[in-house]
Amino acid sequence: MTPPPKDLLFLLAAPFKDVALSPTADWFCWHCALVEGALAVNPHWAERMVIRRVAFPRPRAEVISWVGEAGQSLPTLILSASGPAPAEARTVNGLNIVQGGVAIAAALALRLGGAGPHP
Repeated sequence: MTPPPKDLLFLLAAPFKDVALSPTADWFCWHCALVEGALAVNPHWAERMVIRRVAFPRPRAEVISWVGEAGQSLPTLILSASGPAPAEARTVNGLNIVQGGVAIAAALALRLGGAGPHP
């Protein structure tokens, strides 16, 4: 598959319901919330990438179209061909992807500049 023209970030839209856990509670994904916080600290990132906030229920068709059904856990960053690929990147469907909040925040700081997660 051809990499996207810009880095493509998939996050879960919050809040969401997970009726398997509770029919009434609202939830957020803490990994996605960490990335949302990194985006708030680095507003220039949003100008240099594409951000898609998708609904919680599976299947997540747009994510699956890029990384397959097994890769629809979020957050997921699909890297464009430009910029360095971080060590945490792995290849799926011929694409370099990064998953997990801390790894994504570190990858974006490397690729786009700005503040990254403190070790």
